[in-house]
Amino acid sequence: MTVITDKIFNNETPIVNEQKVVKHVSEITKILQDAGVSPSIQRIKILQFISANEVHSSVDKIYHELVTEIPTLSKTTVYNTLGLFIEKGIINSISIDNNEVLYEQSQKPHAHFLCEVCKSVFDIDLTNSLLGITEIYDHKVKKVDIHLKGICKKCLNN
Repeated sequence: MTVITDKIFNNETPIVNEQKVVKHVSEITKILQDAGVSPSIQRIKILQFISANEVHSSVDKIYHELVTEIPTLSKTTVYNTLGLFIEKGIINSISIDNNEVLYEQSQKPHAHFLCEVCKSVFDIDLTNSLLGITEIYDHKVKKVDIHLKGICKKCLNN
């Protein structure tokens, strides 16, 4: 993983820029089986797409990219598969602006930055202890989401 330093809110904040690699079918199959998910061609292709895609993917993007390869694929299958993957901890869902849910493969905890101009979503590497918190004031924490909104460097320079 390479880390690119960018200025956001006048602080030096590392932006995670993961070099995504298309995983072999056997790797995807193992991930699914280890999570207790029966591998099917649709499940393998959906997870392979999410794993290889550098951009946070929507249901529409996943569907439109895969339907030519799998003509029997339906949006319902994509929704159901993504729900199963979330339930099993294979992927994460992201809803920053409450208008579209995006999906990414589970990885180390990080924040997300949404550019309000171009609508791009960037992973922000944070070493904040809040991301790993499991309990606060006797409450059990199951998930921590940190979302930042602003204008990305590219849009600022245009």
